[in-house]
Parts: sequence; structure tokens; C-alpha cells
Amino acid sequence: MRDIRRKVRRAQTIVPFGVGGIIDLRGESFVAADIRSWAANAEPVQSPRLAKKLGVESFRSAPVIPSGKAAYATRTGPSYVRFPKWLFCPQCREMQLWRPDREVRDRQPTCGRCAGKPQLAPMRFIQVCRAGHMADIDWRRWAHSKGEGPDQRQCQVRRLRFVATPESSGLEALRVVCAVCRAGRNLAGISQKNILKQTGLQCTGTHPWQSETDEADPCEETPQAVQRGASNVYFPITHSAIDIPAPAGLSEEDELAQKVVNDSLWPDFNGALGSPISDAFRAVIANRCEVPEEFVETLRRRLADEVASTPAVADSDDDLSIAEWAAFSVPESVADSKTFSVRRTHLGIGHDDPESMQKLAAGISSVVVADRVREVRALEGFSRYEPCSGDDEEGMGGRVVSVNTQSRAQWLPAVETYGEGIFIAVDEERVSNWERVPAVRDWTRRIEHNLDASFKVDRLRGKSGPTLLPRFVMLHTLAHHFIRQLSYDSGYNAASLRERVYARSHAPGSELPPQAGVFIYTAAGDAEGTLGGLVRQGQPPNLVETLIRLLESAQWCSQDPLCADSTGRSLANLNRAACHACTFLPETCCEIDNSLLDRTLLIGDGEVPGFFRGAVRAALEESAGAIDLP
Repeated sequence: MRDIRRKVRRAQTIVPFGVGGIIDLRGESFVAADIRSWAANAEPVQSPRLAKKLGVESFRSAPVIPSGKAAYATRTGPSYVRFPKWLFCPQCREMQLWRPDREVRDRQPTCGRCAGKPQLAPMRFIQVCRAGHMADIDWRRWAHSKGEGPDQRQCQVRRLRFVATPESSGLEALRVVCAVCRAGRNLAGISQKNILKQTGLQCTGTHPWQSETDEADPCEETPQAVQRGASNVYFPITHSAIDIPAPAGLSEEDELAQKVVNDSLWPDFNGALGSPISDAFRAVIANRCEVPEEFVETLRRRLADEVASTPAVADSDDDLSIAEWAAFSVPESVADSKTFSVRRTHLGIGHDDPESMQKLAAGISSVVVADRVREVRALEGFSRYEPCSGDDEEGMGGRVVSVNTQSRAQWLPAVETYGEGIFIAVDEERVSNWERVPAVRDWTRRIEHNLDASFKVDRLRGKSGPTLLPRFVMLHTLAHHFIRQLSYDSGYNAASLRERVYARSHAPGSELPPQAGVFIYTAAGDAEGTLGGLVRQGQPPNLVETLIRLLESAQWCSQDPLCADSTGRSLANLNRAACHACTFLPETCCEIDNSLLDRTLLIGDGEVPGFFRGAVRAALEESAGAIDLP
């Protein structure tokens, strides 16, 4: 046996190998246990705005093992348990149900029967259900499900072999066979819906890190057989927020109030109103913030009165976007800090520049570069087999499983990242007039009709708002093409960039300003952040050249005219003129899973005028005029 070290990066403990996620390492398969397994020395992560939104006390990040000391450090991070437990030897094909007491630290499971002790391989198929449970398939039951005689049907022996027959191909060639009674069944049709129910298998009501005897929950969901690496095994539910410091120029009293509200115990203090423990929370907060207890109580009453007198304006996702939009659109209003530094810049376009640049500048109202930003990403839970729809009635959509499967999570696993970015806001008057064009409005209404019929409607509405506006689809598409172009110009690959789309138009009479902009940023786990490539591209003359090139590249796609003329693409027809060849990005880049994208609303076609159609046409005319014809 050779010693091995199994390592997981800190950022991967959130996505893709967060609680409930499966990780493959050197032919082994593990699943991340819930947060009860996290060590007590997990590092705290501060993000009051995100904690308030998610209703938790705090966040914690997995500790980092110092470089060069992995061989001497004890386990300090999250626990990963072996799954599936059914393994087989690739030589003798004997199957073994692996037990935790057979584990040897930093050593792989091997076959004791074969010479050379080959490493055991995990079974390819597992079972999951919409309630989020995941378990091994009962292979003994599967092998005997088509027994021919009473001896085979009543056999309880678990000595199984996983054999491959040369007479056939595909799943038909793979058979699970009982080594005693010779009953067996191949894997043909195992992926069919309800095949396990027809075989008599039920959901165990557990997760791989739980005991089937002590922690099993009664589950009436029908288990489904899926491949261990299938995309529908794990749907993580993550949230992120950019760290926004207090507004600049606050009075001393306002600064103290901000400090009190940001205290980690403030949500508990508000929730304990009228409870005997309220006095204890007030005393602790006052002591931490170095203010009188009367100040804390007065602040709670004042904020409660303000909330009571203010009508509800949006959902919880809007709370985060409001503060971020205010900080980026008016960077002078926010004081620079160690985690947030932004400054206003411009496109650098003068009166003598080409018409295409003039038209582009007319549509953009503000450009801000962020020299330093801090983002906190937190994992709330996950679902399996189907993404969570936000409404589990009638079994539609998967059910959310908390990161703490035993009790309500008081804290969530999170990771803080540092980076830089570019913020661009489009002119509000122009985009409002453009949205009132009948062709634009009717085109967007068709996309919204598909959105309403989608199982992802609740999640997508959380980002787009209660009404899908043309600006959201246009700006989301702009963000994707911006990232694709920056991957050529800035030195970052597309997978290292992320988007935030601000595209809300609040109800008439609301004091909240409308939003119309995008923020493209990169964030790394290193505390020093990144190297300034985006900031450089966000300054003149680089930015305007990047924008012109991205609009020109959005004119064509290798799948045109199928892509350009599409009336519904991708899952649930949530996209129009957008595909992998022209617009899609890696899943880590996009907020909403490459949905609600359409090049038509960005650059236009014969029927629908795109928001930047004027700049695109002028650029094409200038390019044609620059060609010297004989």
C-alpha cells in the first residue's frame, strides 16, 4: 500500500465539493459530510449583510493547512466519508461492502484476495431521491430481483461479483451476480425512472454520513438510480455578497449605529423582543460596541418604526443589490477600506473619435473600476435529482437539504475571496425609452412566458425581479460577452471571472433608484487578490476598444442562422439567440445557470432593435469604409 494525501482547496468546500457533494480522488469517491463534522477551529468569516439575509448568526471557513506541513498536520477541515460503500476489485470482480472500521488513514482500500493488492473501485450507480437523500443501491436485492427459483429469490447472502460479459455491450454487458446461488441481473434499464421501485427498493431516508439505524427519516419519495458523476446528483444552493463599507461622511453617532447593526448578535437581539434573553443580548452588544445599553435599545426601536412605516419594496435578494448598486453607481459615497476600493473613470472618447464610439458613449452613463473588492460566498444547502423550485407542493422540484441535517443551522460554511473588477452602468433614460418600444416589449414577454412555465422560475425571479424587464436580458447578455472578450484582452481565463447584473426598475413612487448596470470581477482565495489586469482594461483607451470588439463579435455565431433565428433554446426555452458557441460561459461565471440570454436584445435584428444597434452599425460601416478596394 502506498501512502497518499487527499487534499481539497478551501474554495472547493463551498462549490463543487460542499456539504453533500461527491469528490473523486485518484479512483476513490467521497462525499462531504454536514457541518457537524467541521472542526471547532474553523475560521470565522464576517458578512453582516449576507448573514441578515440568510437568517444565520455567522459564517465559517475551513482552516488552511500551512504549506509544506500537510504530512504532519492532523485533520482540521471538513469530513469526507467514503461513498459509495459498495466497491469491487477490477481483477477478480469481487464486490465488497466497505465498513468504516476498515479505513486506514491515507491509504486506499485494496483487494486482499488478488496478488499485488489492486485498489478497489467504487460502483458506478447510486440512488437519490427528491427529498435529498442519497445511498448505495441494494445490490443484493438487485441481483436476486429476477431469481428463477425459491433458492435464488430467498438468498440473503451478500457475496456478489460485478462481472462484464463479452457477449454484449453497454450496460447489458455489466452484471451483478450472487457468488452463492448464481442469481444475477445486468444493468440494462437501471437509469429508467422508477426502476428501483419496480424492483422493490425504497429510499433509506439517510445521507451517506448518517447512520441508517439512528438518523434515518421516513421517506416516501421514490428513489432513482443515477450515475455517481451525473449532473443531477448535486445542486448546491449558494449565495454571495460583496463587502460594502459604511457610507463616507457619517457622523459619530451614525458610525456607532452602523457598528451595532453589524454585530453578529444583532439579528438574535431583534428576534428576542419580549423574551427574557433580550436583556442579555443587549448587554453583550453594548459591551462589544462600547456603547450604552440605552443606545442599543433606542436604535432597535427606531429601526423597527422605520420598517413598520416603509412598504415592502422587494424580496430578500433585492436588499443586497441595493447597497451594491449605490456603492458602484456613486463611488464617492462610500469610504475606501482595506476590502473595498473603487474609483470613477471614463471611456476617454472625444468629439474627434469615430461615430461608433460616440454612439457607444451615449448609451453608457458611468464607468467605475474596483481596485479591490471582497466577496463572501456561502453554502445554504443543496437538492438532488431536480433543482429546488422554491415550492415543493405536489412534488415539483427537489427539496432543500440544510448544511446541518440534524437541526437548524446557526452558521453556514463560507469562503471570502478578494479581487478587482469593472462596473459599467447604461444610461437610464435611454434604456427606459428602449424598453417602451413595442417590439422590444413583446419579444421580452415571450421569454417571460417560458420563464413562468419553468421549474426554475422562483430562483430566476429572485435575480431578475418580479417582472422580467428587457434590460435584464440585455445586460445579462452584455455581461457574458464582456467576460468572453476580457478573457482575450485582460489575461484572465473566462472561468476566473464572475458577473453581477443590476437590472431592477422599482415600483413608481419608490425611493429606491432604478438599476441598469453590470459588474465583472475576478476573485481569488488569496488575501492579496489579483494583479490588476481588469483595472487596466477598465481604463481608457482599453475599455472602449473591448466594448466595440465584443459588440462586433456578438454579430455572428458559428451556429447561425439556427442560433440567431431561435425562438427558444436550452432548458425550458429560456434563451433565444444564445448558445455555447457565442454566449454561454462556464457555470462558475454566471449567476443564473446560463439562462435568460439573447443577443437580439443586445445588438438587434430586422425585427427587434437592440440597445447597442446604433453603435454596432456604425462600427460595421467604419470597418467597411476602411477596406481599400482596387
